[in-house]
Amino acid sequence: MTQTKTQWLLLTVALVLAAFYLFPLYWMYVTSLKSASEIYANPPTFWPLAPDPSIYPGVWTGRTMPKFLWNSVLIASGVTAITVLLGTGCAYVLARYRSVWVDIGLFLILMLQVLPPSVMITPLFVGFNQVGLLNFPREAVILAAAAKAMPFFVVLVRATFMSVPRELEEAALVDGNSRVGAFFSIVLPLARNGILVCGILTFMSAFGEYIYSKSIIQDPALQPASVGLASFLGPNSTDWNSIMAYSAIYVTPILAAFVILQRRIVSGLTSGALK
Repeated sequence: MTQTKTQWLLLTVALVLAAFYLFPLYWMYVTSLKSASEIYANPPTFWPLAPDPSIYPGVWTGRTMPKFLWNSVLIASGVTAITVLLGTGCAYVLARYRSVWVDIGLFLILMLQVLPPSVMITPLFVGFNQVGLLNFPREAVILAAAAKAMPFFVVLVRATFMSVPRELEEAALVDGNSRVGAFFSIVLPLARNGILVCGILTFMSAFGEYIYSKSIIQDPALQPASVGLASFLGPNSTDWNSIMAYSAIYVTPILAAFVILQRRIVSGLTSGALK
């Protein structure tokens, strides 16, 4: 009986915390459907008196959202491709060849994740300028965001590789496979679920990249949706239903993807927790 009460208490606490976390999303969707006068009503209304979805087509065309979203997809895809291709090999090495130096290297990788983009943007901007990458701003943003995403990806995928028994690789080597052949034929298929999930999380994170894009990309035709949203905001911003409609269009695809893939994401993140 006590265990049941504890479970219900934990469930209640989780639901309350989830409600606090999800309320801004709910308020974003509701505000986008309100009229300008209703937005400033006091007391506020928690559901629009006369929902008006006509603001969405106007924002979609007036703010050239297809262009912004396409740029976000390009940046996120580039970041994900670089992170998965380079991070998978790095994670495998850290998982299989263990030593004190590997542990030190892993610690340094974790420390890189602590650095916020606002701290890294100045030295990156100077370095990109020295090598001429600022002439290719979108590619520069992809490289910078991939470097930021790499530590998180490596740490998670390393745990996935550690869950694959080493004996399977040794058996493949005895059968005549090379180390590379054993990796591609044995290890990689068994770890693909964890790699896929980490790739999805990397894409979701890169889809909302803002700091590097705002600082490096000056051409509006190349800017992602996160920078396009910032163009709404200012000291005298009043068009809140348009801002919320833009935000809703921007985040809904990622929210939908997360809801659809949540089981796979959870199973992938826990795949390396137990051996």
